[in-house]
Amino acid sequence: MKILITGSNGLLGQKLVALLRLQAEIAVVATSRGANKLAGLYPDLSFITLDVSDAAQVRQVLAQERPSHVIHTAAMTNVDECELNQEACWLHNVTAVEHLVAACAEQNIHLTHLSTDFIFSGEAGPLVEEDEPGPVNFYGQSKLAAERLVQASAGRWAIARTVLVYGVAHEYGRTNIVVWVRDSLRAGKPIKVVDDQWRTPTLAEDLAHGCWLLARHGAQGIYHLSSDELLTPYAMALRVADHFSLDKELIERVTASTFSQPARRPARTGFVIDKARRDLGYQPHSFAEGIGIVGSQSTAVVG
Repeated sequence: MKILITGSNGLLGQKLVALLRLQAEIAVVATSRGANKLAGLYPDLSFITLDVSDAAQVRQVLAQERPSHVIHTAAMTNVDECELNQEACWLHNVTAVEHLVAACAEQNIHLTHLSTDFIFSGEAGPLVEEDEPGPVNFYGQSKLAAERLVQASAGRWAIARTVLVYGVAHEYGRTNIVVWVRDSLRAGKPIKVVDDQWRTPTLAEDLAHGCWLLARHGAQGIYHLSSDELLTPYAMALRVADHFSLDKELIERVTASTFSQPARRPARTGFVIDKARRDLGYQPHSFAEGIGIVGSQSTAVVG
């Protein structure tokens, strides 16, 4: 197998590189728009600069590298930024997928495409793969449009939907709920955390393993990959505080209406992961285990 990863500088992309390079039977090609952030960690990593929104580049790189599988993690994922800059969001989340779908179908490459719980309205989680989408923000609309492009492909494809991914990566600028809560409380900083949104938080290592299972099995169709614990961010924050023996009194329980954000968030998502367990042997960590894994990793790279 030869697996090409898009977005290798991102959190999931980095976890995929770390996982797949340990598999002796796999050749890994990492790609990203910017310079290779992993060059210092993995000097032997095959890396190519690739802007997936450029159709000619996509065709050229895939024809040159001839991967058997592509795992597409690159996307514009800042929900508020997507709401405010919809043209850029559509380019990176939809047009880019259109290019990849076409090239993968032409070259008989299996495509694993990453999607999100934000394609749903948030009225009735936890959700199964067959539940009806109904996004409440532009990010969700873009990801749903991308899913439909993948589903219409004549090629081989799988869609991996996920929820609230957390983890630590090298030179990765965005933080996550575990690190944010821990570092805020360690600094004695009060935080407001919502208790009226529900998610099944996903450890980045688990998501990477799920994507690898989809590729290895040549899976076809939609799969939900997350944990199976439905929690509010407030409940997550309390667990983080307990794990690191920090002051829970600094955590203020609030509702989503407390914050003024450009994009609406679905209130209740979360996934049922029975299909992934049954078909792939997917077994995610518990949130408590995930906190421990994140806590054991260096946080110097998180801004």
